[in-house]
Amino acid sequence: MQDKNVYRKGFVAVLAPLTLAMGLGAVTAQAGTYVTSSSKNVVVNSYGECWNAKEGTKMEIEACGDKIAKPAPAPAPAPVDGDADGDGVPDSRDKCPNTRAGAKVDVDGCEIIPNVTIDLVEDEFDFDSAKLKPGMKTALEGVAAKIKATPGNEHLHVIGHTDSVGPEKYNMGLSLRRAQAAADYLTAQGVARDNITIEGKGESSPVADNKTKAGRAKNRRVEIQTR
Repeated sequence: MQDKNVYRKGFVAVLAPLTLAMGLGAVTAQAGTYVTSSSKNVVVNSYGECWNAKEGTKMEIEACGDKIAKPAPAPAPAPVDGDADGDGVPDSRDKCPNTRAGAKVDVDGCEIIPNVTIDLVEDEFDFDSAKLKPGMKTALEGVAAKIKATPGNEHLHVIGHTDSVGPEKYNMGLSLRRAQAAADYLTAQGVARDNITIEGKGESSPVADNKTKAGRAKNRRVEIQTR
């Protein structure tokens, strides 16, 4: 019995240094320095563990437990801002997404009336007068009705024109008074005053030949531009 105890003590005495040596080896071996074969493959033990040694090849192998830094994922592409109704206003800020094809729209994508030219030949202005005649009022009432019927917020620029009869300076003032008369009537029909600007161009922008009666008649007009 005593001999057995001596044997056991001797076995422990031999085993202890061996275990310590193995432990020191595990501590001193550098992580990521692996023993490789002639084909550059990492050598593994019977447990499938990568063989790590001080004299090994320095490398990082995820299968061996190394934490390899991975590049950050590429940011997701920005969403494409479409224009489903084709009105020129991106869907992200289109307040009227189902505008009919070809319609003129405001900055919010809501339909507004197109530009309008009111012919001043029918019921012409009296000489040296900017007083609207019944035919002109009817035309402006139609414009106001269309503005109220559209969902958009029309901003109007009313431009007065004359033919070339009379002094140029006088015609400039006359065209401005006629533009103002048209703007005032639109306001009376419920169009917001703050949404209207006026301009007089006199005889400077003819659309027809001032040498003929028919041409001069076409040049006497009020244009309403919308945006």
